[in-house]
Amino acid sequence: MILNDIIHIIESVAPLGRQEEWDNSGLQIGNGNADIKSVLLTTDVTLSVVEEAIEQHCQLILSHHPLLYRGLKSICGNTDQENCAITAIKNDIAIYSAHTSMDNYIYGVSGKMAEKIGIQSYRVLVPQDNDQYGLGVIGELPVAMPFNQLLAHVGKVFSTDTLRYIKPLKDEVKTIALCGGAGSEFMKDAIQQKADLFITADFKYHSLQEAVGKIGVIDMDHWVSEHFTREVFARLLKDKVETLVSSKDRSPIGYWHKEMGA
Repeated sequence: MILNDIIHIIESVAPLGRQEEWDNSGLQIGNGNADIKSVLLTTDVTLSVVEEAIEQHCQLILSHHPLLYRGLKSICGNTDQENCAITAIKNDIAIYSAHTSMDNYIYGVSGKMAEKIGIQSYRVLVPQDNDQYGLGVIGELPVAMPFNQLLAHVGKVFSTDTLRYIKPLKDEVKTIALCGGAGSEFMKDAIQQKADLFITADFKYHSLQEAVGKIGVIDMDHWVSEHFTREVFARLLKDKVETLVSSKDRSPIGYWHKEMGA
């Protein structure tokens, strides 16, 4: 496929006009007329991911988080970001990122989280001017679930044993709001819409404290909350171009557990 055709598919559901004003979704590196035979899907663009694209003969890296997010003032190979750009350009690898443009699509980041947990009939939590666009989603489980059982379920689905939480007001949870990435600012919307629980990432301590007595919260690692976006990309490009999920894409944050020892 031509790169512009792939971009058209992505932007047909996640147009750049839907991204937040501070964001930098879109084509980061590359020529829209380039021929693309294989696409590497990733959450983050790191040097190891770019090197994997070279090894796997992928002409395009399709990421959630932009490589060029806060911008580069020099490209001298002094940082991982600069080396990513240099290596991609030298090897004719294009990079396209669908960040908040995909966050704002109901069947994008947050919608995929909801599907993975088993939430049905979800809707946008903080809508824009269209029912299919806005940040976060809210919906119901088919059957109410005890909170401890739901915690274990979320940990298993997202392949993590590190979850911070505030207990909900009642033990059984049915209505759940979610937001992929750093979504603590939308807790008030979840409360207003009578969610039993709000699931997101990157809560600050005092924000979690404010949830006590108002709503249950599950707070997870940022990357963990968003890595299913790769499945959204794969679904959009199915039967159109070869896609590979990066084996090098992982959270840069490590967690120490007592069982690990000193």
